[in-house]
Amino acid sequence: MRLIAILRIALNALKRNKLRTMLTTLGIVIGVGAVIAMVSIGNGARAQLEAQIKKMGQNIIMVFPNFRRGGVSAGGGGGGINLSDADAILNEVPGVVAVSPEVSASGQVIFGNQNWPSSVYGVSAEYLQIKSWDVESGTMFSQQQVGSAAKVALLGATVVAELFEGGDPVGEIIRIRNVPFKVIGTLKAKGTSLVGSDQDDRIIVPYTSAMKRLTGDKDKIRRINIQAESPAMMPVIEEEMTRLLRERHKLPEGMDNDFMIRTQDEINEFATGTSKTMTALLGAVAGVSLVVGGIGIMNIMLVSVTERTREIGIRMSVGAKARDILFQFLTEAVVLSALGGLLGIALGITASAAISRQMSWPMLTPTDAIVSAFLFSAAIGIFFGYYPARKASRLDPIDALRYE
Repeated sequence: MRLIAILRIALNALKRNKLRTMLTTLGIVIGVGAVIAMVSIGNGARAQLEAQIKKMGQNIIMVFPNFRRGGVSAGGGGGGINLSDADAILNEVPGVVAVSPEVSASGQVIFGNQNWPSSVYGVSAEYLQIKSWDVESGTMFSQQQVGSAAKVALLGATVVAELFEGGDPVGEIIRIRNVPFKVIGTLKAKGTSLVGSDQDDRIIVPYTSAMKRLTGDKDKIRRINIQAESPAMMPVIEEEMTRLLRERHKLPEGMDNDFMIRTQDEINEFATGTSKTMTALLGAVAGVSLVVGGIGIMNIMLVSVTERTREIGIRMSVGAKARDILFQFLTEAVVLSALGGLLGIALGITASAAISRQMSWPMLTPTDAIVSAFLFSAAIGIFFGYYPARKASRLDPIDALRYE
């Protein structure tokens, strides 16, 4: 009952000057709202990254060429890995389910009077299995077509839209760098990659066809895509591949690898780790607003103590103890900050929803973030309200009654 009375007095005190109360809580409202919005954006970005990484396939390991130029390690190019390395990995490393060499080229793709600049990827028949990529229409090329370097191709959704205006291109003939290829299938849309490139703006052909008819390279490959039988086998496979490739490339002990191995888990950890860092940074910046809001509460409470000095003296003269005065003013500060916290939560959720609709970006607002923001706003009230409350409780009753 005593607590209810204290809360009633606190609310009546805040109602006396509604404009000042509103302006005082504004800092807390903005701070809490900003924290929740930033956390929602960060969590949404992390969820989107994880979804994109899953689109890469399951249990994926990638091997890239790696050269050292001037003491600096640089990936890309080719020559560090070759087709025989891919065959050796498939045949000699336990736990490997599928392997696909990959070569790449780019150029104008022509169909009738339409043309479109696109990327061409030469891969094996297991590529779609490794990448967890489905065929929209038609079929994937076979191992026999890879062996014979057949001039067949599958088109991404963007290429289909640009060359065939959304029609079914299966059975049609396109020209890639003036080489005719028969379209035997189309790929389901996959969206953008982690780096923002359009994964649907590509054409896949047998890697033998790409080497023989497009790039002119006999053994040079861009990377090797490997699928492990389970996540638990990935570290074992990585270790065995490192040993195998060093032996095949005759690298003496102490010499750096001329290849790089990257796993899906490493990519996931890097991407989500960066996202977590940015979320924490944005949350910390937004949290500054809470501290500013807390300083505003302290300032207003000090003003309130000065304005109500005579009231404090009257209460003390009729029996109120110092701890009662302390608790009263501390309650007012907590009510002020908690009210700002509730309004800030509503603002943050509303802002997150608005940003989500505007940017088509997923927003995830975890419950623990809402609870933490509210409790932190209440703690701000206690921390910054304690000094004014203590000052009020230590006033001399006689001096307070004489105050004009």
